[in-house]
Amino acid sequence: MLEVPYRYKPGDRVRVAQQPAERHCRTPSYLRGKPGVVMSVTGAYRNPSLLAFHKPGLPVIPLYRVCFRQDDVWEGVSGSPDSVAADIYEHWLLPADGSDTGESSHG
Repeated sequence: MLEVPYRYKPGDRVRVAQQPAERHCRTPSYLRGKPGVVMSVTGAYRNPSLLAFHKPGLPVIPLYRVCFRQDDVWEGVSGSPDSVAADIYEHWLLPADGSDTGESSHG
């Protein structure tokens, strides 16, 4: 794992930013604005949104595996024990308590 500062750790509650999609966006639209919990830190990688356009994709960005409750993701689902896990780059995550405005230097 590359040595970069990681904003979140497993167990942290986060929310996916509600922002317009990047041109090569890897954040599912159905998860935008949804709360979740960081399951693990998977490492730090070059930004795929920049790599897709033949740019270096630097600096690297931390990537997290985040778990979302079905009840929080899909309307009309209530009491489901199921969940959805997705790999989300740090610049798409905000603290669930709203303490961050979402300003990012990775976009």
